[in-house]
Parts: sequence; C-alpha cells; structure tokens
Amino acid sequence: MLLNEKQLSRPKTASETGPVHGHILDAAPVTVAPIISKEASAKKVTDDSSIWQIRTEEQSYAFLNDKVMLDANRYGKKIDLIALTENTQPVGRSMFINENPAVGSNPNRNKQHGFFFTADNCIGCHACEAACSEKNDNPAHLAFRSVGYVEGGSFPDYKRMNISMACNHCDDPVCLKGCPTRAYTKHVEYGAVLQDPETCFGCGYCTWVCPYNAPQLDPVKGQVSKCNMCVDRLEVGLKPACVSACVGNALDFGVIENIPNKREQARVEIPGFPSPEITQPNIRFQQIKRMPDEMKRTDSMPVKYHKNEDGRYRPAIDQKMGKAMHWNLARLSSRENPLVLFTLSAQAAAGAFALPFLAAQAGIDGFVSFSQSVLYAPLVLLCFLMVAFGLFMSTMHLGKPHRFYRGFNNLRHSPVSREGLGIAIFMAGLGMHILFSLPGNSLVQSMFSSLFGTEISSLISAQTANRFAAISAYLAIPASLVGVYYMNRCYRIKARPFWNHWQVATAFFGSILSLGSLVAATVIIATLALQGQNYQAVLLLCAGVMSLGLVIEDVGHLMHARDMGRAEHEGGVSYYIQTTTFGKTFNLRNALLGFNLALAASLLASMLLLNNFSLVIMLGWALVGLILLASSVISRALFYVLVIPTTMPGAFFWKNKGFEEHARDIGLANMPQVGVAPLRHYPK
Repeated sequence: MLLNEKQLSRPKTASETGPVHGHILDAAPVTVAPIISKEASAKKVTDDSSIWQIRTEEQSYAFLNDKVMLDANRYGKKIDLIALTENTQPVGRSMFINENPAVGSNPNRNKQHGFFFTADNCIGCHACEAACSEKNDNPAHLAFRSVGYVEGGSFPDYKRMNISMACNHCDDPVCLKGCPTRAYTKHVEYGAVLQDPETCFGCGYCTWVCPYNAPQLDPVKGQVSKCNMCVDRLEVGLKPACVSACVGNALDFGVIENIPNKREQARVEIPGFPSPEITQPNIRFQQIKRMPDEMKRTDSMPVKYHKNEDGRYRPAIDQKMGKAMHWNLARLSSRENPLVLFTLSAQAAAGAFALPFLAAQAGIDGFVSFSQSVLYAPLVLLCFLMVAFGLFMSTMHLGKPHRFYRGFNNLRHSPVSREGLGIAIFMAGLGMHILFSLPGNSLVQSMFSSLFGTEISSLISAQTANRFAAISAYLAIPASLVGVYYMNRCYRIKARPFWNHWQVATAFFGSILSLGSLVAATVIIATLALQGQNYQAVLLLCAGVMSLGLVIEDVGHLMHARDMGRAEHEGGVSYYIQTTTFGKTFNLRNALLGFNLALAASLLASMLLLNNFSLVIMLGWALVGLILLASSVISRALFYVLVIPTTMPGAFFWKNKGFEEHARDIGLANMPQVGVAPLRHYPK
C-alpha cells in the first residue's frame, strides 16, 4: 500500500469524509489537539498505542520546529488550508491512521508543509532513499524518494550537484486532476497529497502528468503508489523518515516558506528541477555554491541544463547519442502498444460511421442505396467491434483491468474519464443504432419470419425503428467527437512538451477523416459494385474526405517538426531522438506521408477533372489506403516512444533508462536487488 500497512492506513476518501473544495477536503467537526511537549507527546503516544511510536532515543533534529508562520506562500496561496475550504466548523479531523481515530498533537497540522533541500549539503549517500523504502516496505524497483545528480565544469574544477526528490505535495497537483479513479486527495492536514493504491487501477496517467516522477507505477502489483509525507510521523511532531535519516543536513521539513535554521535561501528552482509553474510544488531549495554555466545529466537522457542571462538553468539538448540515423524498428514496440491500437481503432470507427450516415441523411447518391442494403448494419457492427476492440486493448493496458469501471470516477477534472465516457456513449449509440436498423434489413426480416413465423413489424413499425435509429446515430456522432476531443486533451501535458502541441488534435481528428473514410469506402464500394450500382459519388466523397484528413495530418506533422526542431526543452530532445535514434524510421514515415498525399491529390484531380473512374484509379486508391495504414501505425508508435518527460535527473545506475536496457540485455535485471522493474505485469 501507499500508506504502509504496518504504520499508516488509508485515509478516508471524499465519499467517507465530505465533499472536495479546491481539491482540499473539508475538516470534520473535531477540536484541535493541544500543544504538548516532546516528552509528553512520546508518553501520550505510548500510553494510547496511537499513531506512531516515538523512540526514547529520538534525536532533537527529528522533531518539527516551526515558530514563525506566514499568511501566504510565494504563489499567493493561503498556508492555512482551512481558509481554502468552505467549512467553518472547528478543525482537528482524524486521519484514521492505522484505523485509529486519534488526532495528532501537531499544532500546525492544518497548514501547508513542504520539503527544504540544501543542494550544497547533499553528499549522495542515499540514506534518505533507504529510510523511505524501509519505512514504506518498497520493493527494490520502487522508490518514493530518489537521488540523482548533474555534473559540469572541467578538471580540476569539475563539480557535481546531487538532487534528492520525492513528491512535492503541490498546490496545484496535476496528478489529482488527471487521475480518472479519484485515487488522489489533497488533505487539509499538512497539505499532503495522498494516493490510495487500492482505488487505483494502474492506468499510469498520473506518472505521465507529474513533472517530478513522484507517482510510481509498480508493474508487479499493477498499481501506483507514492510518497505520503509520512503524515503518521507528522501527527506526533516528527519530521518524515527521509529527513530524519539525512546525514548531511541537506533535507529539512516544515511549514512552507519557513526557512530552517542556518539557511538563507528558499528558491523554487535548481539545475535539473522542472519549472515550478506547472504544479506550484511545495519544495524550497538552497544552492549557494557556484555551479558551471552548463550542467549535464549522467543518465542516458540527452538533456543538459544551461544557465540563461537571468541566472536560471533551462533544459537544452545534449547530443550525447551523436547524429547518426538508425531504424530501431523493434523499439517502436512499447508498453503503450494497446493505446496505439485503441486510439487508431476508435478514431477510424468514428469516421467510418459518421460519413455514410450523414451522407445518406444528405441524400447523396450511393450512400442512400447503401443505407437501405443488407450490409449497412454489418458496417455499423464493424464500427461497433472496432470500438469494442479499442476499449478492450485500453482496458488490458491497465494494471488492474477488472477495475476498469473506476475510470469514470473523476469526470469533474480528468480528461481520461471524459474520454472514456465519450467513447462509451459512442459505443452505446452504435449498439442502439444497430438494433433499430435491423427491422429495415431484408435479410434480418426473412430470418426473423422463418424462425418466429411473424414479421418484425408486429413488434415495432419501420417508421418508429427508423426514428430511433436516427436518434441513436445523432447521439453517437457527437459522443465520438467529444471522446476524441478529450482523447486529445489527455496528451496536452505540460510535463511532456513533445505532446503538448496542437499537432495531437490534427493527428487524431485527421485520422477520423482519413481512416474513417478508408473503412467506409472499402465496405460501401464493394457492396455497390457487387449489386451492380453506381459508386462514383461514394468514391469521390470518400476520396475527398480522405485527402482532407491527409492534408490535416501532414500540416500538423510539418508544424510540429518545425516547432520541436527549434525548441530548447524536452520536446526538442524528443525531436533530436526522432531524427537520430529513429531517424530512418522517421524519414520513412515522412516519405510515406508525402507520397501518399501527392498520390491522393493526383487521383482526386483525375476523377474531378477527367471524370476518370477506371480500374487504375481504383487500384491507386487501394495503394493510398495501404500506405495510410502503414504510416498511421508508424506515426502513432513514434508518438508514444519518443516523448521525453520533464523528469528529475537520475544517476549512472539508478533511475537510468540506458542502464535498465543494458541490464535486461545481459540478464542483470533478473536479480531483484538491481532494482530494474519487470516489463510485464504479473497480477496478484
């Protein structure tokens, strides 16, 4: 569990304790515990078998010591979190730690707390990591707190700066907003952002949106867990385990904005730390020693940090992988393969249903005839099955697929929940449309008559069935667009600049047009050709829609490559990898897109200007369709593989993707003490 079963139980959820206001729970009507001394606190906890057992030999530096309180933090947010709630009742709610209703003795328990890290003091001993993992009983491949470092300079003035990082319990926790299951809660108590692994279904979206790599997805248990601020220790006046274990006096903790003794700075940025503007994190830094103007990471991430004129370090591209281009086709396969299939199939189904239905409603020749044929219902059924397949793949992507229904818990904030709801309504609309289209299907009518000896019209009239079929279709089409819109919003993540671009929308909505028209044209033209009917209008409209989709996608890719090629952040780093590690694959994708658009334009012009609908034209469009499928799969696979998040620097071994890949190649990863997570989920 996130909250150690031996030491700290799950805090009550919103449904158990009250409504959420500004992501902060209202306090329950319980009085505040009185201020007591350290000795009395230890005796009280011992006598009551309360929240945390304070050791008799606990050192003085392990106790919280906040004497001065500010009214607001540097972001302008109230430090007293009760002021942010709509509850005017007395404070002092129990957190039910270890199922114990006792209220802690900390007099500042309703104020925002945070970490203070003095980079000059950190010696990289990893004692904080060890203490955190020991307290939370973490396996070797998980760490709620980790130590990385950046280096710079030249001999003999070569310098290293260590960075110890855990969850920053932010004022604007994007993990809370993004989580579709509402597994996260920002508590009035200490401002702690706590996560319940038992509510989590393992989608990992919080690990995408967090800039600090704080939530940890365990591929063995199939769930996420993270730092819980050691609220059980805070309740009795003790600092978190990692702070108490720090041998270099680098870590400290207390009410936010309180600068600890013998410190003089409270910065919000140091080299390697992502922009605080994303989440407004509750961590403060001190780093007085002069560092080189350029600091490099020692892990495999091709990112470095360069000091600007304002003295702030910003990410830049570190071309440590050289400039040679490679294929790396095998590396296109990733953990996100189910999402590749989900997004493509759902988008194709949306277009393949909307195009023939709306065209038939508009009275376009060929589409009207097809809508009255026996194969209309099978086309809609095909769209239904494509969506069902996509949702199945998306569900299998979860760490705990049997908890898929929890994905609708956070419709108020999470784009994942809204995406899922839109696609689910689309699928339901398709199902109803199929059902009400059956009475108008001659093949179904004959089968029904032979089986039951009566006409379908005895159950429902054709006019009523058509009316309900139209209503369900007009429900399904907007739902599909809403679903794809929020599918796009899922990837507009500030912590992943390569995705945070409008090109995502052009790719997704372009796929609706191009892939949807491809599926629809394949079925409709084949049906009309077998029936000996004219299909020129169908081919012309589908070809035009497909070409429009190709144009939209190509423009998006072109502008995305331009913007990322100029960028000096993690998005630019992703583009560097795209043009080197996957350079040949990237060029192949671009060549396919360019050739396909040129071929589609020439074929479309031939049909419009020369009225040419010969077999050669048909074969040309078949080639366009095949190239479209290939380029779509390559593009979507690159989309997931290339993204570089704004993660904290790792070390040479720990939190280093390059070392993890090497460890798997040579079999070192099979030793659990190495700390390399398994690639597959093993449900328990």
